Amino acid sequence: MAGWTPDEIPDQTGRTVVVTGANSGLGLVSARELARHGAHVVMACRTPAKAERAAEQIRAEVPGASLELRELNLASLASIRAFADALTADHPEIEVLLNNAGIMMPPRSLTEDGFELQFGTNHLGHFALTGLLLGALQAGDTPRVVTVSSIEHRPGRITFDDLQREKYGPRSAYQQSKLANVLFGLELDRRLRAAESPLISVLAHPGYSDTNLQRTGPTGLMRGLLEVGNRILAQSKESGARPQLYAATAPGVRGGEFYGPTGPGEIRGSVGLVTPVPRGRDEETAARLWEVSEELTGVTFPLPAPAAA
Repeated sequence: MAGWTPDEIPDQTGRTVVVTGANSGLGLVSARELARHGAHVVMACRTPAKAERAAEQIRAEVPGASLELRELNLASLASIRAFADALTADHPEIEVLLNNAGIMMPPRSLTEDGFELQFGTNHLGHFALTGLLLGALQAGDTPRVVTVSSIEHRPGRITFDDLQREKYGPRSAYQQSKLANVLFGLELDRRLRAAESPLISVLAHPGYSDTNLQRTGPTGLMRGLLEVGNRILAQSKESGARPQLYAATAPGVRGGEFYGPTGPGEIRGSVGLVTPVPRGRDEETAARLWEVSEELTGVTFPLPAPAAA
């Protein structure tokens, strides 16, 4: 896979792909490249006007792109349920769910349901969405769930006694949400295998990529540092999207794999397999987080718990 580019994406004609956060950054690049290769792309975005502008941009580059715009606010369980109900009514079979959307290091605030915004959006929102789309995904042709994490998962800690981060640090809360993405993606894979499901769960991260995340969430000194980092270290959003596009489309991808840049520190470089930190592979933590996530969201997955290792 060294040197892989989106030009190598297989024909996606007839496949329905859902991309969260498709109006900018990695999501916009992913939606464009998937549409370029024939997929019907559902652009799941919080702000309809931004989604319309993004769709116009894609159509200008990919005439005839098959796009469908749907409103989705991952910080609202009511919005997630409404989105899932309407989508599955129209698309009983879905081939790929790309859990791409995210928010990074804002001042502390809460979702509509009272969750810390980063944990609620980045993890709980995608957890609930995946569960509500599970039936349609399992009915798809060689289906995949791709959950996008970050190199910031490495120092992350799941603080079960303070998941909503009353003791708030913007970066540590972000790191918790990205570690939760890894734990969820791997636990989902274990449960799908226990169920002998055709659906696979795969992880990806973009390294350090220049996207709107660094400009719309952080404030103060952190925002300034990230702006400098964007100019000196970051790769383009086109390069940053490659791991998730590979995970979503490449032949031979297996459940439980994690794709990212393979250069020093996984900051940039060719797409390849990467390894989560040991905390991300801890099955006891993953099982506990799964149970808590079902309780908090009210979304349960009709999948058996994996056998104890």
